[in-house]
Amino acid sequence: MERREGLIAESPLADRMRPRTPEEFAGQRHLLAPGAPLRTLLEGNRVPSCILYGPPGVGKTTLVRMMASVTDRSLLEINAVTAKVAELRDLVEEAKRLKTMAAGLTAIAFVDELYHFNRSQQNVLLPSVERGDIILVGTTTENPWIEINKTLLSRMVIFELYPLEEPDLVQLLKRALTDPRGLGRLEMTADDDTLGLIARSSGGDARQALTRLEVIASSVALTGASAVTAEAAEKILPMASTRYDKNADDHYTIVSALIKSMRGSDPDAAVYWLARMVEGGEDVRFIARRLVIFAAEDVGLADPDALRVATSAAYAADFTGLPEARIVLSEAVLYLATAPKSNSAYKAVAAAQEAIRSGDMQRVPDHLNPHGSGYRYPHDDPRHWVPQQYMTKPGRFYFPCANEREAKILARMRRFWKRFRDDPPLPEQGGQ
Repeated sequence: MERREGLIAESPLADRMRPRTPEEFAGQRHLLAPGAPLRTLLEGNRVPSCILYGPPGVGKTTLVRMMASVTDRSLLEINAVTAKVAELRDLVEEAKRLKTMAAGLTAIAFVDELYHFNRSQQNVLLPSVERGDIILVGTTTENPWIEINKTLLSRMVIFELYPLEEPDLVQLLKRALTDPRGLGRLEMTADDDTLGLIARSSGGDARQALTRLEVIASSVALTGASAVTAEAAEKILPMASTRYDKNADDHYTIVSALIKSMRGSDPDAAVYWLARMVEGGEDVRFIARRLVIFAAEDVGLADPDALRVATSAAYAADFTGLPEARIVLSEAVLYLATAPKSNSAYKAVAAAQEAIRSGDMQRVPDHLNPHGSGYRYPHDDPRHWVPQQYMTKPGRFYFPCANEREAKILARMRRFWKRFRDDPPLPEQGGQ
């Protein structure tokens, strides 16, 4: 087996291919395209104290280093977990010294996973941030609006970075194949379809895409071949990277997408987001609880069977467990997504609660009191209804939505109660 010269590199491809300028940076055009806010600041030699927030592999650390490089500033790195207060004071003094030597250019203090910073650490650095002795730049994969101390948050700007799109990853992989810093010495080729396959398997993570390319290209080169093919990639590629952290932002973001897809009656999108949660290892009971809530809140009286389906699915999924529970949940999700929608039950109880919070605390009418008198039993009437007051002061909280079932409910209520007769006719369903 021939071993090509230079096949083994001293550092990972992702590290060797870190972009050096905004033009080389893959993705994040909302920050770094010409005219974008961060690009404009960097071109003006300005770096604000900021938080770079986003998932792994989207360029947060690379961006910090590039910010220092293009503005010709010193970069001081801090370990948020282990840095002692005395070390931080030394860092501040070093930053002041560097600022003097650099003709007034303030050094950047870089803190990875900033949310680990405790109050004592903050108390050392924040006065220096306010005086301009240091520029504090932190990175985090956790939601800064939730995880970062508000005192620190109020002094920093948040820039959010997103997973890379396939075209951005393909361009990055192409550059890595030809760049001497990357795999250029191997003189390997790959067509767009193959690079697209690698990009799609990387879950929007540039580091993961470059790591996969390096493994595949190195394996192919060891066979003496010079082309990375889709067939070779499929044999070597591990399972596609699934971006999902059930204990962090993805937990809430993906379930939000699931709920909104069901609410929008899109069964394909809904089952896709369900699959993302299942593949990510989400708790079956958590998914089932959300489906039960959705059935009552968003399908409601348009199809009361939806709540029975959801509660049955919750029991069945818990009883069977994964992997079979995914089928049970899929059935429930598809039923809820394709069911007619009504939020009248949700709005009715919300309106009643608001009335109570506003001071509408009615006493129970005497004839409804267990020890009162004068109550008329509806079933004694052939209509199974009698004109009778059920609140001290009549109120209106339930307003039927436009669907076939609630149209029948409205028609029945109009026979009993004058307040329902004032409602305008319900509009046509239009496909629901």
